[in-house]
Amino acid sequence: MCSYSLFIGFKRRYQNERARRNSNVFNCRPYMFIFLMIFFLMSVYLRAHGQNPLPDLRISDDGRHIVKDNGEPFFWLGDTAWELFHRLDSAEAASYLSNRAQKGFNVIQAVVLAEFDGLTEPNRYGQIPLVDLDPEKSNIMYFEFVDYVVRKAEELGMYTAMLPTWGDKFNRRHGKGPEVFTPENAYQYGLFLGQRYRYHAVIWVLGGDRIPEEKDDFLIIDSMARGLREGDGGRHLITYHPMGGASSSGYFHEKKWLDMNMLQSSHGRKDNPNFKMITADYLKIPVKPVLDGEPCYEDHPVNWDPANGWFDAFDSRRAGYWAMLAGACGHTYGNHNIWQMLDTAHAVVSSARTPWRQAVDYPGAFQAGYMRRFFELRPWQLLIPSNDLIIQTSAVGSGSEILAAMASDTSYMILYTPFGSKFSVKTDVFSDASLFAWWFNPRNCTVIIIGEIKPSKNKNFDPPFDEDRGNDWVLVIEKESKNFVPSDVLKN
Repeated sequence: MCSYSLFIGFKRRYQNERARRNSNVFNCRPYMFIFLMIFFLMSVYLRAHGQNPLPDLRISDDGRHIVKDNGEPFFWLGDTAWELFHRLDSAEAASYLSNRAQKGFNVIQAVVLAEFDGLTEPNRYGQIPLVDLDPEKSNIMYFEFVDYVVRKAEELGMYTAMLPTWGDKFNRRHGKGPEVFTPENAYQYGLFLGQRYRYHAVIWVLGGDRIPEEKDDFLIIDSMARGLREGDGGRHLITYHPMGGASSSGYFHEKKWLDMNMLQSSHGRKDNPNFKMITADYLKIPVKPVLDGEPCYEDHPVNWDPANGWFDAFDSRRAGYWAMLAGACGHTYGNHNIWQMLDTAHAVVSSARTPWRQAVDYPGAFQAGYMRRFFELRPWQLLIPSNDLIIQTSAVGSGSEILAAMASDTSYMILYTPFGSKFSVKTDVFSDASLFAWWFNPRNCTVIIIGEIKPSKNKNFDPPFDEDRGNDWVLVIEKESKNFVPSDVLKN
């Protein structure tokens, strides 16, 4: 009886104490909820606004170039890393990105829904991007690694040119697919990406090695672009990556969402004059920036057949200088082993032969960085294609074409000779009587001074060494009064 009474007493005391605590919790709950909501919203805001240390990008007032939000010119130097999100882990991604930043790259081109089994083969953390192959059901665990890569690139001063999908997911001309996009879910997918990366350093690249061929293809691309625009509030540039031999201008040039044109000069011809494609887009109205987003990859078999030989560092850098002097707003370098992140765990694609960890230090990558440093020594955004200033040349045969460009303020001129061929130039277009000339070696980033020259209707130039394929040189002629003396920046 005594035990029972004690039990009842303890029970009542426990119930009273529990009621009191519940009452206090209940009374505090609204305030705690408000506090937690404020904390959560502040965390989201700080996370979104504080992650990107890089300025937003926009199109210049003349429509020719990309500029930062403060008006400073932005020279696009891209690297092609299509399988980056799909095949690397965080340590490998950090190593790759650090390597590219050190060489001077500032744009990394990568695909969210990757080409090779990108919908069904998990990433290195066992995650696939979509639930039930549904673009409206994104797997957030997969995107957490994409987030990591984007933030790491930002920390290193690089923008991510993000392809929402490879083209086989809406047009299975070739590749595995499957086609999972409709105009409706393409909009929702674009909206998701736009919102998620609204405050990050990204550039949207639609397409993915495809051209639109059916009505639905156009509708899907338009809808995805609309979703991206609404999701990111119009903060980021949008372009389109087409199949080889094509340009975005052939399909979307009049579209308001297309901020700039991207072409793919591709890998089919040893002496592919990509400057002709650049020129065609440069002359289009309305004016839009243009760049070669996929030229011949270094260490890629010519026309996909090793029997034809391999593209080397010369092929790679020639495409870059040709493009820039034809009016491009920058250039993308590519290495055949890197875009697929070749390793022993994956099948070799198109005769790739070098592990990506070794290929990151191929000479073409260093030389791409030299090219950016060279152009950024001068107000490169003022350059206008000026091949009419070349009045005589010894260049003969395919691939030896010499290109010229002159600054709109007539402060300087640049010429590129791929084979080191002799040529003559109209230097009398400069109004000043005293000019300064020098050679730039794009292979090793060194300079040979010519010195002072006098304007002439027919000034002859003979590049160093004998004329030969790959003995390429860049000539700079400038007004000495502008004080544009070669800078030590090139050596750093």
